[in-house]
Amino acid sequence: MSNAVSGLPVGRGLLCLIVAGVAWGTAGATASLVYRAGDMGPVALSFWRCALGLVLLLAARPLRPRARPAAEPFAHKALRAGVTGIGLAVFQTAYFAAVQSTGLAVATVVTLGAGPVLIALGARLALGEHLGPGGVAAVGGALAGLAVLVLGGTSTTVRLPGVLLALLSAAGYSVMTLLTRWWGRDGGADAASASVGAFAVTSLCLLPLALAEGLLPHTGEPVRLLCLLAYIAAVPTALAYGLYFAGAAVVRSATVSVIMLLEPVSAAAFAVLLLGEHLTAATLAGTLLMLGSVAGLAVAETRAAREVRGAREARTRPTRI
Repeated sequence: MSNAVSGLPVGRGLLCLIVAGVAWGTAGATASLVYRAGDMGPVALSFWRCALGLVLLLAARPLRPRARPAAEPFAHKALRAGVTGIGLAVFQTAYFAAVQSTGLAVATVVTLGAGPVLIALGARLALGEHLGPGGVAAVGGALAGLAVLVLGGTSTTVRLPGVLLALLSAAGYSVMTLLTRWWGRDGGADAASASVGAFAVTSLCLLPLALAEGLLPHTGEPVRLLCLLAYIAAVPTALAYGLYFAGAAVVRSATVSVIMLLEPVSAAAFAVLLLGEHLTAATLAGTLLMLGSVAGLAVAETRAAREVRGAREARTRPTRI
C-alpha cells in the first residue's frame, strides 16, 4: 500500500486527507465566531490565517525528523511554491467573493461541486487516472449529497457573477490538487515544504487586498479574538494543509476531491454542536450520502493500492528454475 515515490502508505494518505477535511470544516464555525468578536473582514481573516499558519509551520520545522536533502533545483521548488500559492489564493479569495455575490449555499455547492468534476477530467487527461464505474457512481453520490446538505430546506438566489467566481475558485482548487498529485508521482512531494511555500506566496498575494479591506479589526474582546485566530492558524490551516499536501501526493486526484467534501459535513456537524443550529432531515440525508461515497472511494483506493503492490512484488520475486 505504499506509494512508490514518496514512501507514504496510501492508507495513511487517506487518513491524512480525512483528518484534513474534518479540520477544514471547523474553520467556518470558527470564522463565524471571529466575525461576532469584531469587524474583521473575510479577506483579512484569510490573510491572517495563512500568515500565522506560515509562522507556525516555520516554528515547527526544527522539530521534524531531518530528511535527506532533495536533489531538486531551487528554481523548481520556487516554481512549485509559486503555482501552488497562487492556486490557493485564487481558491480562497474567489470563494469569499462568490459568497458575497450569490450567497453561502450556492457558492459552496458550485465550488465544491465543480471541483471533483474538474479534477476527474484533469486527472484523466493529464495523469491517466481512471475512476471506473464505481468511482463515477461515488462522485455522483457525493455531489448529490453535497447539494442536499447545503441547499436542502433553504431559499437561494443564483447570481451569474457569483457562479462564475465560484467556478474560478473551483479551478484554483483543482489546479492545486492536480499539481500536488503530479509532483508526488514524480518524486517532488514534500508536504512541509509545499505548505510553507504555498502559505508564503498566498500571504503575499492577499496582503494588499487585506490592507484595502482593513488588516486590524476593532474588537471589544481582543483575547477571545486572538485565541480564535490562533486556532484557525493552527488546526484548519497549518495542520490541515500539511496533511492535505501529504495525502494528495499519494492518493488519486479524484479520490482526494471527494474525500475533501468531508469539509461541509464537518462544518454542518460543528454548526449543530457549537452554534446551536438545528439538525434537519436534509442535513442528515446529505451527510449519509457523502459519507457513504467517501467510504466507498477509500475502500476502492486501498484495494487498488494493494493490487499495485502485489503486482510490483510479483515482478521483483525471483523465478525458480
